[in-house]
Amino acid sequence: MAGRFDPRPTRTTVRGGHVVVPGQAGADRSGAPGGRTRRWVPPWPLDLGLVLGPLRRGPADPTFRKTPDGAVWRASLTPVGPGTLRVSVRAGVVEGEAWGPGAEWLLEQLPRMLGESDDPDAFEPRHRLVAVARHRRPGLRLTRTGLVLESLIPSILEQKVTTDEAYRAWRLLVRKYGVPAPGPGPGAAMGRGGGMFVMPSPRVWALIPSWEWHRAGVDNKRASTILRVVQVARRMEEAVGFEAGRAQERLEVVAGVGPWTSAEVVQRSHGAADAVTVGDLHLPGIVGYALAGDRDADDAVMLSLLEPYAGQRHRAARLILLSGRTPARRQPRMPRGDIGRL
Repeated sequence: MAGRFDPRPTRTTVRGGHVVVPGQAGADRSGAPGGRTRRWVPPWPLDLGLVLGPLRRGPADPTFRKTPDGAVWRASLTPVGPGTLRVSVRAGVVEGEAWGPGAEWLLEQLPRMLGESDDPDAFEPRHRLVAVARHRRPGLRLTRTGLVLESLIPSILEQKVTTDEAYRAWRLLVRKYGVPAPGPGPGAAMGRGGGMFVMPSPRVWALIPSWEWHRAGVDNKRASTILRVVQVARRMEEAVGFEAGRAQERLEVVAGVGPWTSAEVVQRSHGAADAVTVGDLHLPGIVGYALAGDRDADDAVMLSLLEPYAGQRHRAARLILLSGRTPARRQPRMPRGDIGRL
């Protein structure tokens, strides 16, 4: 981070994956019994909030916690079962501690999740705003989780609705149908898992009754897409072994999964530096305004402006979001609905 020159988080920078993790440099290990541990020294500055921020689905995400001691906690459904991971950075050393059947898998994946497979040196800023944003975020690297469904399902929930509606649906469904996270969790007083939950398995997603989707505010179109996805869950997870473009093609075979959703997934599962999000309501206007003063830019204009960043367009778009430069609002917010009240 850039100390006193680091800008405060805004709605736009939060959307760019900025989660404030206080006291990161002085974090201590939890010392809870039964956990497996791993230490790793990254040869670059690391900002946990920037790297892992895109994995959080709202401030009350039951699968994600940040704690005052500077640690980030994640509960994941790994290929070998549920697991909880606590990550902290102390004096440049990453300390990971994990619990549950998926503990070893999570610790093995830890360096890649923190950006080991990313190559930010391949990025060359072409605009002053982008160069400044990059300079102020030296700890930014693109995460690679190696998991598809944990990004695909919440991305489907975010289709065509406000983020608040999508976050609420994710929170309600995971808390009701997920399983308590293994290990102590960030709040031992809250019981096993510390109030965190691992998302449901594909079979459990498939058995959620229609009225529970309705109560969570999820319309039939999105619910049906998730049901189609979990029916071919194994095929979806196989996409982790593909390069990002081919992985998007695999995901888009499922009706209801388009370029917007597949890009949002591979940005997280693959650390795809070029998977720019198209079809977004706000992103073209933000990119157009930041780079050309054009708040009415559409996808075509956005892609034209990002062309100099070919191969790194997602990283460029994310730095633009993190810059906080966004056009002033000139129309009411998208209305928030709740079909669960109908």
